[in-house]
Order: sequence, then C-alpha cells, then structure tokens
Amino acid sequence: MSIRIDNARIIDGSGEPSTPGGVRVENGLITHVGTDLPEADETIDAKGRVVCPGFIDTHSHSDLVVMEAPFILPKIRQGVTTEILGQDGISMAPLPHEHIQAWRRNLGGLEGESDTLDWGWQTTEGYLNRLERSGVGTNVCYLAPHGNVRMEAMGLDDLKAGPEDLRRLQAVLRRELEAGAFGLSTGLIYPPCTYADKAEMEALCSVAAEFGRPLVIHQRSEADTILESMAEVLDIARNTGVHIHFSHFKICGKNNADKFERVLGLLDQAADEGLKVTMDQYPYVAGSTMLGAILPPWAHAGGTDRLLERLADESARAGMLRDIREGIVGWDNFVAFAGVDGIFVTSVRTEANRDAVGKTLVELGEMRGKPPLEAALDLLLQEENAVGMVDFYGLEEHVKAFMARPEMNVCTDGLLGGTPHPRTYGAFPRVLGKYVREEQVMPLETAVRKMTGKPAETFGIDRRGLLKPGHHADIVLFDPDTVRDRGTYTEPRQHPTGIDLVMINGVIVHGDGATDNPTPPGKVLRPGE
Repeated sequence: MSIRIDNARIIDGSGEPSTPGGVRVENGLITHVGTDLPEADETIDAKGRVVCPGFIDTHSHSDLVVMEAPFILPKIRQGVTTEILGQDGISMAPLPHEHIQAWRRNLGGLEGESDTLDWGWQTTEGYLNRLERSGVGTNVCYLAPHGNVRMEAMGLDDLKAGPEDLRRLQAVLRRELEAGAFGLSTGLIYPPCTYADKAEMEALCSVAAEFGRPLVIHQRSEADTILESMAEVLDIARNTGVHIHFSHFKICGKNNADKFERVLGLLDQAADEGLKVTMDQYPYVAGSTMLGAILPPWAHAGGTDRLLERLADESARAGMLRDIREGIVGWDNFVAFAGVDGIFVTSVRTEANRDAVGKTLVELGEMRGKPPLEAALDLLLQEENAVGMVDFYGLEEHVKAFMARPEMNVCTDGLLGGTPHPRTYGAFPRVLGKYVREEQVMPLETAVRKMTGKPAETFGIDRRGLLKPGHHADIVLFDPDTVRDRGTYTEPRQHPTGIDLVMINGVIVHGDGATDNPTPPGKVLRPGE
C-alpha cells in the first residue's frame, strides 16, 4: 500500500525553512519527499496544511497503560508517534519478584495500577518482550530507571551505597542497557533514588557513558537549591562524560524567580565547556506528580509499607507535618512553593475518595473537617499512596525563555489516570498554537524541530524525526492556522484542534483513512534499530 500526501507545506524536522510539496510512503517507509511525487495507491490533498515528522514525547508515563490499551489516544491525537518510557527513575523494570507488591504501590501515583497483569517480567528484556507480544500503538523507547536498578541491587531502604553495592548497581544497569534501554533515568526527589549520593550517580553514569547513552534526570531540586542541584549534575557530566538530559526543566516557586539569570548562566557555562546538555519541557506553569512527593524523603524509606506505617503513627505524622511546615535544606518542598491552595488532587485508587479528585488541599480539608495537610496525609494513608496531584509552580516568562533555549525539546510528562494535567492531551499543539502562532516565541520550523529531529538526535533514535527517504513513515499533518490545545485544568480530557492526520510506520491511526480497530502499528525500539 502506497500513500501520497501532496500539495502541502513541508517542514522536515531539520529546522530548515519549509518548502512546498509532499511525501510519498510505501511499506512503512518514506520513499520520496518534495514535488513531482510518483503515483500512489492513495493521494491525500493537504492544501493549507503542514506535513512534518511524527512528534517524539521524550517524557512519557504510558509504561503500564500501554500494556493493557496499546492505543494511547491522548498522545496520538496530539501527533505523538514515539514515546520514551521509564522516566523519573520509577517504572516497570527491573522488578524482582520479592519487591512486586511494595513497588506496585510506589508506582501507583505515577503509572497507575493493574490487577490484570501478572507482573512477572522481572527485567527490561522481559518488559520489552511483553510489550512486543501485546503490541504498541505508538513506537516506544525505554530508559533504565535508577529506582528499579537500586531496588534490585540494594532494596528500598535509605542506605548509602558501599563499594560492593556500586558494583551490583553497575552490573544491573549494564544488563538493562544491553537489553535495549536508551539511557538511565533518575528522579532524585523520589525514593529510593533520593537516597543516592553523588558517588553513586557517578558510578552509574560512567556505565551509561560507556554505552554513549544519556542520564535523564529529574534533578535533586527545581526550587530553593536549584543552583546547587545543577552544579552537582554538571559535575557528574564533567567527571564521567555522560550526556545530561534535564527532565521537565523549570524553576519552582515565585520566591525563586531571582535565580533565573544564574540558572541560564549555568546552562551557558556548560555549553562553553563543551558538556553535552539537553533538556525537555512541557509548556505550562503547573506540574503533575504523586501527592506523596509532598512528604519528606525519610517518610518513604523502606518502601510504601513503611510509609503507611508512619502515616498511621501519630509521632511520625507530627514529624512529617513539622518538616513540611519548616522545610529541610536541599529538599524540594512542594507545599512551600505551590501552597495548599495550589495543589490539586488528580487521581485516587478507590471509590471512597473519588470526591477528592479535582479539589485543592484547602478544599479537601474543608470536606473532611480537618486542616489541609492533615487531610492530605489521611488521603495518602487511605489510598495506600496511590494519589496524583497537579501543582502550580512557576512563571510564564520562564516557560517561554526556556522554550527558546537551544537545549530544549518538547515533552508531555503526562500522567494518564484520574483527572490528568492538560499537558497529557495538548502539550505539542499548545506549543504550535499558543507559543508559535500567537506569541511568536520561535519560528514554526524551529518548534517542529524541537518536537521531531532534535529529540531523535538527543536519544539516538535511528531513522525517525526527519522527513527523509528511507526513514520510517511517522508523519503528522496539521493546520498551522487552527492547531491548538483545548484542555483546561478543570476539564483536561479534550483533544486538540488542527491535528488532521497521524501516521505511524505508514499506518494512518488518526484522520481520514484511519481504521476502527487496526493492529497496533508501533514498534518497541532499541538503540541501533
């Protein structure tokens, strides 16, 4: 089957100026790009539309959902054709049998829960093979998550890695990279990743650097100690040669706005030194994560079972509340930078607390007849830590400035459960509509490159991200005059306008020509494939 998309404006993902013409596809590959295309079995008239490569979401949390529902429509409908899973150091593999129950609860606030899966894949190889058997709607890449690696090597306790621990950590990571992981991820605000010191990170990053693969990092602080946090990360790059990719780069807390110029200065210094530094960003002033992140790190030591014991203990609860109110040096205190009125509950595990979804912590407290933080701790205990949140963290001018940086590419960081953040449905169209067409933060060709060619280069994804003969036919057709996100924080589950066609490996999955129940056309990607 061959398809010709003609009469379009070609933006090829390289950043070069657009040209008129189209694209011809056959057997899942691009055969021709430009004008005077050969005939095809089907021709699509794309007058007034842009044809470009499919978008690559470099920070995705579809890891569990894709195993049960291969077509992630919130991603596909906004033009995403490839997703990078395994983020923030917390994901599906490796997963030793003895840690399954504790890890499922730890994972719930980010990836969701499932009683239909057997959870028996154990390693990255097992997980990727399972995805291949069940099928994937988009292409997927996987990062080896630091928390999972540490869990297998050391367990879930708050321990410093000794020499033998470091050797085990390196061995597990090497096995996962050899199995097809595209890099190492960590979330240094999430247990057990948060227990790692710089020496542990350097030991792991030296292995990632051997493979030429990046450290994808939710750094230790995006708030009060962001400068010290960035200095640590850049030192790791200097000492190991690893490529640093900052996840969802931002400055949290209006009280930290004065650090903005110094943050830019550190990025400029890294570029001047020749360090390989990139970052991704979702285009909103609110973030989304697990509500458990409002708790101090010590509360999570030993895993979710120990956390629940502490939440049920009056003395431990008092300590958590004290630390949230007073802060801990070096800890990103979400309540301090977002406020109890700026944190919303987005998902819960049980019907009993369904009324909490969509409520701020202030509103939750009013509903439960308790102070907001007491009500939040009750909710975490009742839901066994499987609670999601949205937090309003920053300034619009910072979002635009980071977006224009050469290091930046677009991501969703979209959680799929409950009442999700609107980025899950609209991050990429929001950039094209709000920031390109309306606010002219950057040219359209630059924005498309940040969604396609640049992330493909950053993660070493072969033959994707460009409209080029011989490349895989991941293609998006959109209307530059109407493309826009539609979701809001109160009604986020709204698909965008202006995304007219999405093709994955030559199969139309959205738009005219899409079939109702196609075989999932995505591929489980591994480096070099």
